[in-house]
Amino acid sequence: MTGRSEPLLDRVTDAFFALDTDFRFTYLNERAETLLKRSRADLIGRVMWDEFPTTVETQFPDRFHRAMDEQVPVSFEIYHAHLETWFEARAYPAEDGLSVYMRDVTARKTQEASLAQHAAVVEAVHDAVLTLDRDRNLVTVNGATEALLGIDRSNLVGKHIEFLTKRAGIDDEHAIQIGQAITDVDVGNAVDRHLELPFTDADGTDRIGEFRFVPIEDDVATVAAVIRDVTDRREYERVVTSLHEITRWLLESDDPEEICAIAVHAGSDLLNLPISGVWLLDDEYGYLDPVAGTAGAHDEFGGLPRFSPGEGLVWDVFESGTVERFDDLATVDDLYNPDTPIRSEIIAPIGTHGVLMTGSFEAHQFDETDVDLVSTLVENTLAALERAQREHVLRERTAELERQTDRLESVADVLSSDLKQQLSTLADALSGEQTPHDPMWEFPLAEDTVQTTLERTERLVDDVREFARNASAVGPRTRIDLESAITDALERSRLESERVVVERSASLRADDDRFVRLLETAFDDTAARATDDVTIQVGLLGFDTDDRTRGFFLLDDAAEIPPPADERVLEPTVHEHDGDGRGINPLSDADDADGRPVTGKSSVRSDMSENTDGLGLALVRAIAEAHDWTLTVDTGTNGGTRLEISDVTTLEETSDSDFAP
Repeated sequence: MTGRSEPLLDRVTDAFFALDTDFRFTYLNERAETLLKRSRADLIGRVMWDEFPTTVETQFPDRFHRAMDEQVPVSFEIYHAHLETWFEARAYPAEDGLSVYMRDVTARKTQEASLAQHAAVVEAVHDAVLTLDRDRNLVTVNGATEALLGIDRSNLVGKHIEFLTKRAGIDDEHAIQIGQAITDVDVGNAVDRHLELPFTDADGTDRIGEFRFVPIEDDVATVAAVIRDVTDRREYERVVTSLHEITRWLLESDDPEEICAIAVHAGSDLLNLPISGVWLLDDEYGYLDPVAGTAGAHDEFGGLPRFSPGEGLVWDVFESGTVERFDDLATVDDLYNPDTPIRSEIIAPIGTHGVLMTGSFEAHQFDETDVDLVSTLVENTLAALERAQREHVLRERTAELERQTDRLESVADVLSSDLKQQLSTLADALSGEQTPHDPMWEFPLAEDTVQTTLERTERLVDDVREFARNASAVGPRTRIDLESAITDALERSRLESERVVVERSASLRADDDRFVRLLETAFDDTAARATDDVTIQVGLLGFDTDDRTRGFFLLDDAAEIPPPADERVLEPTVHEHDGDGRGINPLSDADDADGRPVTGKSSVRSDMSENTDGLGLALVRAIAEAHDWTLTVDTGTNGGTRLEISDVTTLEETSDSDFAP
């Protein structure tokens, strides 16, 4: 190494050092001193392997020995762990040793590693990613682009962008938009550009693509394009929008069954759920009753089943209140129908009203998107059902307020007439119009009269309280044993228990307290009409023949109610009174058999009203109608009065053991 060359080598930007044939340092430039972090004075004359023993484990020895032995130049990249640096080394042999140039390429290696990572990410994403040069030719494409267009990347790279647009079935107008977006990004008119355009995939299916173009800094490419298939997302958004529009149809109906029909048909048409149905809870019977189903469900099953408590997945999900997805029913235990052809299904509770179920003959046919859409449909259906329920309750309350007003006016007439007569009797006694010298006269407030009056008033007040209450507001209906209810009613009535004969055991669902009051009032009415011992026969209706609704009857052998008056006894009636303070029965105004008004005494005992205080059968009818039952009054075949309560749909025959403790 000459003295003239040494200063020149000091100006070289690469690190340079020279080794003799024994691999001793003979020269280092300033860059090499900096890179190796050693001065020339420390290293000149010293063996490289002794000063940097860690390099023995690297490629230096093999490559340097090859260059020296074979007298050929070598180049390689190497990472120096101690210096944490990547080097690109080039060694040139000579007869007296080696000349070694080393360049720090750490930044380049870091960039290459980053690019490799980015390339791996690009290959891993589901979106199509491609880059373009300034001539709009494809520089790179990822695997997703190949899959989207169904063509190998080797047949894409180097092609003009028009080749891609034609391959994707993009029309000329949209292709022009793509070209303009690329130009805007390339020349800096825009930071990025977004387009949403239709295209055709490798299978020939029409899709919607979201195209995004951004500038990039690359040796060749200037613009990158990312193409995302947003068909499913747009379809989801369209369906959600349509479902919310259907809400308007749902809210226009006040019929629960119509609302459910709209819901299942919306699911069939919009969500592609051809096998669907809705079940609503029957408050009276306590089961889930099918009220709407798609044509596919009816064609396949010939109708939808009814689910009682504890039956099947439908009831379990209804009780849980959480939407459930079953991917494979073959792996699910305790199915309602183990032989069902349905293999996967979604069951969604509609609040406390019922459930919506949709199924498929294939396993794993539903995903979380389907669950979200069904949940949206169910929420809209729930809102419509609750609105319909509120409006129904409002209409019922309005009608009931009108009926209650009429009842209260009638009750006021009853109380006014009755109390007026009592005060009149007392006033007459105090005024001396009835002389105490009369041996038949007795003070109207004698002990027995006081007791009778108090009992009579107490019964009247109780009846008024019951009659004036909201007749439609029955409490929870429970299963009741008819005979047990009769026993309870007899204990509270004025009729002796041995006077009632029950033909057949039965049960029904009703408000227990109000049903017992109904029977008690009916028994009291019979006792009031009795002039002697009386018997009541209790029998069932609608079990021996199918031509009438189910119910029961009470047939007594007391004084019968004349047919022309049997309707008037079902309304609150003002009692007229005779001069002795005893009530004159309003039935005395009944017409005779020839249609002429009867004058004088009634065919029923004139003092019968003394025992028919209160509201009587009007109260029985109010309680029956509160349960949606119908009360009729008729004359028995052999005389007496027959009360029939029909439309008791929950009435069932029972054996004695059914209610045994």
